[in-house]
Amino acid sequence: MSDSEDQLPDEISYDEQRYPARPRRLRPRDQLKRSAVKRFTADPRTANGTNPAYVEWLVRQSMLKDADVLGRQLSGQPSMWRNPYARPDARRAIETTNVWFTAYPISLITRPGESFLQSLGDEALWEAFEAIGITGIHTGPVKRAGGISGWQETPSVDGHFDRISTQIDPEFGDENAFRRLADVADAHGGSVIDDIVPGHTGKGADFRLAEMAYKDYPGIYHMVEIPPEDWSLLPDVPEGHDSVNLDRDRERELSERGYIIGELQRVIFYTPGVKETNWSATSPVIGPDGVERRWVYLHYFKEGQPSINWLDPTFSGMKLVIGDALHSLGDLGTSALRLDANGFLGVEKSAEGLPAWSEGHPLSQAANHIIAGMVRKVGGFTFQELNLTMEDIRDTAAVGADLSYDFVTRPGYHHALATGDTEFLRLALTTSLATGVEPAQLVHGMQNHDELTYELVHWATTHHEDVFPFRHGEITGGELARLVRAELTEVLTVRADYNLVFTQNGIACTTASLIAATQGFERLGDITPDAVSGIRAAHLLLTKYNAWQPGVFALSGWDLTGSLTLPASEVAGLIASGDTRWIERGAHDLLDVAPEATRSLAGVPRAQALYGPLPDQLGDPDSFASRLGGLLRIREESDIAIASQIDIPQVAHPSMLVMVHRLDGGDAAKRDAAIQITVLNFSAEAIDGTVRSESLVPRSPVTDAESGENVGRVDDLQSFPLHLGPYEGRFLVLGEPEVEEFHPITRAMPIITGV
Repeated sequence: MSDSEDQLPDEISYDEQRYPARPRRLRPRDQLKRSAVKRFTADPRTANGTNPAYVEWLVRQSMLKDADVLGRQLSGQPSMWRNPYARPDARRAIETTNVWFTAYPISLITRPGESFLQSLGDEALWEAFEAIGITGIHTGPVKRAGGISGWQETPSVDGHFDRISTQIDPEFGDENAFRRLADVADAHGGSVIDDIVPGHTGKGADFRLAEMAYKDYPGIYHMVEIPPEDWSLLPDVPEGHDSVNLDRDRERELSERGYIIGELQRVIFYTPGVKETNWSATSPVIGPDGVERRWVYLHYFKEGQPSINWLDPTFSGMKLVIGDALHSLGDLGTSALRLDANGFLGVEKSAEGLPAWSEGHPLSQAANHIIAGMVRKVGGFTFQELNLTMEDIRDTAAVGADLSYDFVTRPGYHHALATGDTEFLRLALTTSLATGVEPAQLVHGMQNHDELTYELVHWATTHHEDVFPFRHGEITGGELARLVRAELTEVLTVRADYNLVFTQNGIACTTASLIAATQGFERLGDITPDAVSGIRAAHLLLTKYNAWQPGVFALSGWDLTGSLTLPASEVAGLIASGDTRWIERGAHDLLDVAPEATRSLAGVPRAQALYGPLPDQLGDPDSFASRLGGLLRIREESDIAIASQIDIPQVAHPSMLVMVHRLDGGDAAKRDAAIQITVLNFSAEAIDGTVRSESLVPRSPVTDAESGENVGRVDDLQSFPLHLGPYEGRFLVLGEPEVEEFHPITRAMPIITGV
């Protein structure tokens, strides 16, 4: 190629060693831009596509490049054919590990000079976990996240779920510390679970290369190049930003002109003036060919989380995600992966005037099948955090991830505690069973890094006009969702100033602060040491609800320590954009390794912890951790994690919940397996009720597994009475039916005593 500005040919070809980009026909004005750019790139510090050193720097740290290398290492190896992979198997996953500790890297207080991963690999921590009954640890996102601007990295915009690399973030440790964690977990009979994010990345090297139209990188994303003659359709990008969200009018205009598919079914994290649509426009970006381009790209979540395109002809997005998964499983030694944002992997234009089709799209199911199948093929399993309708969860789980997060009943049990009425929870449970979503397929989680979700997607979207029985009448799904949200908001945020609404998604709170609000504490300062026993009792009730049913049980450090929310003033900068979840992510010290620390290594303020560190708790038989260990031993001994839920009967008292299970190991053919009944009181008052179910066998003795007490016998109406104390939960097991001896004389006539 000639360097003469006057001899530039119409069609440009490139030296692939120095300027590896897609050929592009240059317009006359582009030729002028190219001439100016060539003179500008004499400065090696230039951070744009005209500097080969900058382009190569980006390539070296890109996820797509790493995926190419990782894939070649496993390709053609016999290990790729040793495991079944076509069908999800929830119970096989559960048997690997079924009680999980959900970590959050930036909130864990560690010893001075100790990284997050080193802290998780501490023998003392795993000894405590083993004493409690925790068998798995979900590390949370520990790989580099955020973005790149010029030569500098920018911070994460979503708690490290905007991944930009397969490398461990130095803030959390390194690969050696991760591998040691896996080894220590294995020595204690445990497993390690990592994250992949198949729905989006951050604005890292891959996105910057895509903006430059470099090789196959634009194929990673849902991004469309807008020609200069239509740049007037795009908003100006404010100073200091690299993109700007489209408003509804511009979204509609670009859709009508055929550039984008336009409006989607919902706008997650909707915030007026910040995120009004799922589309953003970039500022002008210069590529290695000297062409300046502007793009419009899709982001289901925040602007800094561009969505991955799973059906681009290059299949670049698919390769990137699979490479990230193989790195965690093959190089780091994990046993399983959480799939984040994996319900939005397909998107398609709908009929005129209708939102684009995304949620429940067949491509999402197909892409999830590929990801989960690949993980199973190398011996692992997956779980998905997928807040969709029950039908969509059922259909995706039929071919995709082995387990799904329990968004089905999680809002329901919070609502039951807030109102003292289990009716909505019972409706969610019975609807789930009728839809074909078994509790054994779900990860029943307490608090994690996210908000208390109350989107109630099943009721508010596809079933919004369907009618359901509720409170002695009928109500549509849409009305039901609005009612439940309003009642949760009233109890948890209006009456308590330490929990906050999070956009349209839910409420930012910890489990302990949620309970405190339901018990009438208006301010954090009102929660004195005298309040701890009542909060702990309700916390153990919620634990029993989640642990004493089939499926995985998961809880966090905030649960183990009884952490409250942070005062909003302590995280004012973090919540300024509307992300109120930072109040619930307070720092906590599990082992009391840094009692004087006021913040985590990442700078998160320490939260008030009602229960204290694990060593102190395990020395106190009445503590939360000690009593948790007791109820988890009952869970393990009964094998309820792989049982079958067979009935959610009506109850005699509104605060009462009854779940009936058959301890059959998931084999429905074992009709003679023992029957187990979980009975819970969601109120602060003692209640007397009756347990009645067609699954109960008359004359069967009923035993409390926790106390060993014989609490009665099933009568001929398939019922028995039961007294429950405040927030009490009981794990009851039916014995063999008693056979009454037949005495002809006493049956024929009454026994007469006396003269």
